[in-house]
Amino acid sequence: MKKREPISTIMTKSVFTIQKTDNLAEAIALIQENHIRHLPVMHGDSIAGIISSTDLKRLTFGELFDNQEATQQALINMLRIDQVMASHPKTITSDTLIKDVAAIFAEAEFHALPVVDNNTVVGIVTTTDLIKYMLEQY
Repeated sequence: MKKREPISTIMTKSVFTIQKTDNLAEAIALIQENHIRHLPVMHGDSIAGIISSTDLKRLTFGELFDNQEATQQALINMLRIDQVMASHPKTITSDTLIKDVAAIFAEAEFHALPVVDNNTVVGIVTTTDLIKYMLEQY
């Protein structure tokens, strides 16, 4: 196993983002249409937060209730992205070592880290990316 490999080797480089001022329905559509689970939220060019598909499932009650589309839509229309997102997410740089990212995930209660170089989002890494990397090593 390579011990000093940077996260840039396993991160997702083409990252979907959404602006803090966009509506929540747009965030839901981006997550569903692109089959992603984490969406960095931007305020202009800076990262302001992150929304996960789990956050949105909790918000819309997931599959808990049948035939509740009107209620869910009303809730989605009432809330703003900044009310749902996790603000000020922990970020890493593209040269952060994979081992260090694993240590962060082992201690954290989240499953994605935006990768930011020079105040620009250049990628995102998830626990799934890390698990796939570990599996390739064996």
